[in-house]
Amino acid sequence: MRFVTMLVGLWLAGAVWADPSLWRDEWPETDFDRTTVENWAEIISGGPPRDGIPALSDPQFIEVPAESRIAPGEPVIAVEIAGQRPRAYPIRYLIWHEIVNDQIGPIPVAVTFCPLCNSALTFDRRLGGRVLSFGVSGKLRNSDMIMYDRETQSWWQQAVGTGIVGQMAGEGLELLPSWMESWEAFAARHPQGLVMAEPSWNRPYGRNPYAGYDSSKRPFLYSGEMPPNGVPPLMRVVRVGDRAWPITRLAKAGVLREAGLALSWVPGQASALDAGTIAAGRDVGSVRVLDGKGRDVPHDVLFAFAFHAFWPDGRWMLGE
Repeated sequence: MRFVTMLVGLWLAGAVWADPSLWRDEWPETDFDRTTVENWAEIISGGPPRDGIPALSDPQFIEVPAESRIAPGEPVIAVEIAGQRPRAYPIRYLIWHEIVNDQIGPIPVAVTFCPLCNSALTFDRRLGGRVLSFGVSGKLRNSDMIMYDRETQSWWQQAVGTGIVGQMAGEGLELLPSWMESWEAFAARHPQGLVMAEPSWNRPYGRNPYAGYDSSKRPFLYSGEMPPNGVPPLMRVVRVGDRAWPITRLAKAGVLREAGLALSWVPGQASALDAGTIAAGRDVGSVRVLDGKGRDVPHDVLFAFAFHAFWPDGRWMLGE
């Protein structure tokens, strides 16, 4: 309850900063006159200042057999790029850092995780002939992390992958296929793969600072409209484009073949946002999305309220 009270206090404090002119001193190199944001009251402080949640760059990796810290059910973000050794980015690290700037072969990537939306997305960092590097702004919009790039000081919406403030406003990052699954599943499929090594920062890795969050009735730091059709706001949904499949429906079916896609669910992945220790989180399962040719499709497994906030006209795939 202390954590909930703290976040509510931060939300009330953040509401004071609805006027972007008040941020100009903090962000003197950001062009606030270029923006896609229509309602600045949607953007609030999440509490930590810019880089108060430190993004990682040039992470170190170890081979899968050498990893001994991660429990079998703990979630990792799997990134598989053709011609490169598959990589796993443990949520036990990303929950404290939220962004990892990495290079996988020829492709510079940003692996991202927003705990308040459960959104885990991987982007190509190349845009307009340059390579961007991303940090955590400390700002939230609809409870979703706002990233910033260090090259232009523009702000980016993590759940959508688009620039919202600054020189890059309106630009979009290419979303790469990646997915959250259990460490056990990744290690079994890729015994010769790589896993991100524990960062050198002083953090209680393996702990969940958002204990009980995904069992809450309402999302934190969010004042927007709740999902329609009686969908619980903190239910996980599988988003592909502007469509969302409730995880409960997919888990019951095991496999769904709709909209030219094959969506599958298997048990074995612990929720990172349930228990105080990530490894002890309840089983929320893992999702894969393939196209008609069996290729991985970029997707996200995020909370229903976030899907509705960013895709208010999106299609809910509720079945019969």
